[in-house]
Amino acid sequence: MNYTKQQIIDALVAEYDYLCHDDFDPDVDLTTEEYREMLEEMTFDELVEETSTGEGYTFDDFMENWSVI
Repeated sequence: MNYTKQQIIDALVAEYDYLCHDDFDPDVDLTTEEYREMLEEMTFDELVEETSTGEGYTFDDFMENWSVI
């Protein structure tokens, strides 16, 4: 399946928000807005790499789990 850069960014932000929700440390962690801004500067390939997917947990799995469609 094909995804847009914006869909990948939205999925990454959704995952980040979930992971930081109960354990956010303002001295160390980026806010979701700061994280989104950082992602906006990345290339498509860098965004795919940011998902940390591979053979065991595929990119399609990641997008299915974190897409906010």
